[in-house]
Amino acid sequence: MEVIYIICFFIIGLVFGSFFCCIGLRLSTNTSFIKGRSYCDKCHHELKGLDLIPLFSYIFLKGRCRYCNKLISPLSFFIEFFTGVLFALSYYSFGFSLDLLLALVLVALTMIIFSSDLTYMIIPDEVIVFFSISIIIIQFFRLGLDGVLLSLLSGSLLFFFMFVLMKFGNSLFKKESLGGGDVKLLFVIGLATEPFLGLISIFLASFIALPISLYLLYKNKEHMIPFGPFLLIGFLIIFFTKITTNDVFEFFTLFQI
Repeated sequence: MEVIYIICFFIIGLVFGSFFCCIGLRLSTNTSFIKGRSYCDKCHHELKGLDLIPLFSYIFLKGRCRYCNKLISPLSFFIEFFTGVLFALSYYSFGFSLDLLLALVLVALTMIIFSSDLTYMIIPDEVIVFFSISIIIIQFFRLGLDGVLLSLLSGSLLFFFMFVLMKFGNSLFKKESLGGGDVKLLFVIGLATEPFLGLISIFLASFIALPISLYLLYKNKEHMIPFGPFLLIGFLIIFFTKITTNDVFEFFTLFQI
């Protein structure tokens, strides 16, 4: 039975992944994601039902538009696939619980920001506001009023830390080192985790992003990369492995003499 649930969550994730990608791309261009049918970005031809089957349409069409035969960005394909995987992992990790609801909301946040930040280097304020409110409501039912207050404190501390880090980076490099969206995103992450684990997420994000940044620098290209997706990757690693602050401290005590 568990396997059936995992498969169902994977399929549901595929469908929602397509929707999350649409939200991220359309919000970034001030286009309604509620009204209007999906269309090809190249020829603007309205897409039919067979063009919108998650994963399979991209595979069967060999990554090309059915109408203009131009290459389609693989972003939607990867967003759909990883949303399916993370939805399935969410159920596998937490079962039917409020933790599962929180996990699904965090996956949705991740995929929307992946779509917008990777494409336009924008994290829409609407996304920050909506998911902040959603997580606060979930935390109220998970942890009670005291838990919500602690979550707000955690989010505020991480926001302040990231803001100071941004100002320091701007001063050091004489240009924008972090976007305002990244700073706001840390507030949302802080609502779902402890401040120290939020800092660990920043460290993991920097570690993951470093080789990509160095590669782009080596290629003599503009090596500005969106940091939001890496922040979320680092955070999801912490979230799904269920690492706690005590686990981190105990790990470091193993190396004390």
